[in-house]
Amino acid sequence: MTTEESPRPRSLMLTFLGDQVLGRGVRVSSGSVIDVFTRAGVGEQATRSTLTRMVSRGLLRRQRAGRRMHFGLTGRSAAVPADGERRVWHTGAVNRHWDGTWTLLGFSLPESWQRQRHDLRSQLTWSGFGPLFNGLWIAPGEADVSAPVAELGLSAHVKVFRARADAGMEIGAMIEESWELSELAARYRAFARRWQPWESELPAVDDALSLRLVMQAEWLGVICRDPRLPFVHLPDDWPAERAEKTFRAMHERLAPLAREASERLLDLVPVREDQPERRDQA
Repeated sequence: MTTEESPRPRSLMLTFLGDQVLGRGVRVSSGSVIDVFTRAGVGEQATRSTLTRMVSRGLLRRQRAGRRMHFGLTGRSAAVPADGERRVWHTGAVNRHWDGTWTLLGFSLPESWQRQRHDLRSQLTWSGFGPLFNGLWIAPGEADVSAPVAELGLSAHVKVFRARADAGMEIGAMIEESWELSELAARYRAFARRWQPWESELPAVDDALSLRLVMQAEWLGVICRDPRLPFVHLPDDWPAERAEKTFRAMHERLAPLAREASERLLDLVPVREDQPERRDQA
């Protein structure tokens, strides 16, 4: 089930736990995770290492039940799959309801602040911004990056405005100059090519959960790189809608099998908040 750019184990882990434990008040055994990840093409050692690293970074919490160790999300990590769920099922990949508003963000940092400049640009890119000019970035709609900018300690160096383009502004040309559309389009087309063949066949029940996990993680990897530019100003052959239809069709086909597989393969226990954290290995 691997691809040329398979999701990283950490991304798979957050997607898996968001799908199976988020909001359910349960934790899942390491053995169950290993089983599912092995079927997804991730080796046991890589899975155990991922679990251990994520615990040490405060992204997972452990709970012992008998001889088994179970894992669940922390308050910090739960925000990631929750945001992913919002992007997949509520926001979507095609922005047909843009109101003409843009967010402009200007920043000025000392020349010696190379690391801070890199971190800020990375955060802006993740939040859907593209560089309009040097030190001036733009995003469609009302983008809010106040929290990550504050975390970087750069609030005093950033100015944010809401704006609308003049009537004669060539928005399509501006979009092509500010964002790597060809790279994003290639990701959408690759996703559709990868998953469309599965629309005519179904996997074995025990493999359905892993297959859906890989598909969801791949889809999240694509749409999280998408700034959701206004559809009306994108190229006529923009592939996001076709790729999204493929994702939704496959998710619907896999849902009953994945549900059956989760009931058969996953060892879940109720969350016990009173249990002290231990430094056991995964």
